[in-house]
Amino acid sequence: MTPSTHGPGRTRTPEELRAIAERAGRDLAEASAEEVVVWAARTFGCSLAVACSMAGDTVLPHLVARALPGVDVLFLQTGYHFAETLGTRDALAQVIDARIIDVLPAQDVAGQDAGYGPRLHERDPSLCCRLRKVDPINAELTGYEAWVTGIRREDNALRANAGLVEWDTAHQMVKVNPLAAWSFDDLIDYAGTHSVPVNLLLTDGYPSIGCAPCTRRVEPGEDPRSGRWAGLAKTECGLHL
Repeated sequence: MTPSTHGPGRTRTPEELRAIAERAGRDLAEASAEEVVVWAARTFGCSLAVACSMAGDTVLPHLVARALPGVDVLFLQTGYHFAETLGTRDALAQVIDARIIDVLPAQDVAGQDAGYGPRLHERDPSLCCRLRKVDPINAELTGYEAWVTGIRREDNALRANAGLVEWDTAHQMVKVNPLAAWSFDDLIDYAGTHSVPVNLLLTDGYPSIGCAPCTRRVEPGEDPRSGRWAGLAKTECGLHL
């Protein structure tokens, strides 16, 4: 049976973790991404995990692995990824010192189709996201005290005020967003400087990449995430709400 989490478990209480997050949020408010990552590595060690979609955020596990070799990198294997996304995962695994973990839903796509009907993502995308992304990552994160995400303030209005270190109420853990102040160009520049593999779709009209059935190309001048769940009011899968 697949364990619900690969993490080492938590030793600090939620109150202790919240105090750490709030203090660091103040102390590191103007810190660089590298400084934030070094702090996180020293503070949490193996109880730190990196979430990576293998889209525009491949620089994130590279950055963290430099400070914390062998860090756990959590990749949500939804069963609906573009081939380019899976190729990026495999390429990244060859060049960083990290343990890339495929976080799996309770059911594969065929099982979900049998239980909920085919193309659930068309009929109820929020439920599909919950089953294939939110529930699996929630279970996985219970084994860690802090997680590192690639959210950036320029992504959309919901992320415009993201802190470099925050208290994650939903998961009762510390949330570290070292790239919050970065632009898309900053990501590409870092990847080029350090030879980090990037998803080929980024230069093919997909500045934000999710599951293939729910992602379209973005036209010039459109919001970078407008290609996600296009035509729907939905703008987030639920991981960061």
